[in-house]
Amino acid sequence: MPSLKAIRKRIASVKNTQKITKAMKMVAAAKLRRAQEAVVAMRPYAARMKQLACELAERAGEPEGSEEAELMRLLRGGPVQRIRLVAVTSDRGLAGAFNSNIIRRTERFLVEEAPREVSIAVVGKKGRDALRRRKNVHLVAELAGAEPKTAAERARELAAQLSADLLAGQMDAVYVAYNEFKNAGSQLVRLERLLPIAQPSPVEGEPPDEPPRTFIDYEYEPTRLEVLRQLLPLYIETELHRIFLESIASEFGARMSAMDNASRNAKEMISRLTLQYNRARQAAITKELMEIVSGAEALKG
Repeated sequence: MPSLKAIRKRIASVKNTQKITKAMKMVAAAKLRRAQEAVVAMRPYAARMKQLACELAERAGEPEGSEEAELMRLLRGGPVQRIRLVAVTSDRGLAGAFNSNIIRRTERFLVEEAPREVSIAVVGKKGRDALRRRKNVHLVAELAGAEPKTAAERARELAAQLSADLLAGQMDAVYVAYNEFKNAGSQLVRLERLLPIAQPSPVEGEPPDEPPRTFIDYEYEPTRLEVLRQLLPLYIETELHRIFLESIASEFGARMSAMDNASRNAKEMISRLTLQYNRARQAAITKELMEIVSGAEALKG
């Protein structure tokens, strides 16, 4: 049985840990509120940008020139042999299964998409460190995790790199694995196709055998090629910005839940250790009393 001193040191250590977990929970809760407001404000803008890109892909007629044809292929889609997967994790742990869920989903995607060529761009140190240890993982980009103040800059940086690689013909499709924020206690792992843009589902209520709807094309100023050049990077940047904000809010929610669980576990451990300490102390006192009585009896004899 551990000594009384060892149990007292263990209780003091757990109490100090409990203070840290409670503080981290309060910090995460304070940051979560601001992160939640940011992601809720970003969602309508990102949804409208995606709708605009989808409509442009549907309305535009036949491309003129090879560059415009390549841009339209990225919007409309085509044969996919080379895939870029963006795995969004964080730089810090202590957030439950927040990072491990993304890593597992990334590994499953590699199995599902075999034998296609899949390259990975990882965001966050936790994902980078985990995927570096995996065999047959082709890492082509490693970025620091997105923070509330750097989410827009990080999205712009990654969007520029993806746009350049897409236009250079290094990949045919882009997917993103991230945690979508639902509420403070729930995050959903999502795997979305960023490019080519997924076509919208048929309008509810339309007969399935109805012929495709026809659209009147937009008027482009200065040219359709220039509009596509500007729209494609902007669409990628906007979607990545939204995804980073979703991931940030999910991280704070997961950390708040994890620290709350850790604080409760520390409280239960303190109760068990206190009970163990009292029992050990009582046993020590009983032993001393028995030794005193035995000594007294021996002196009488």
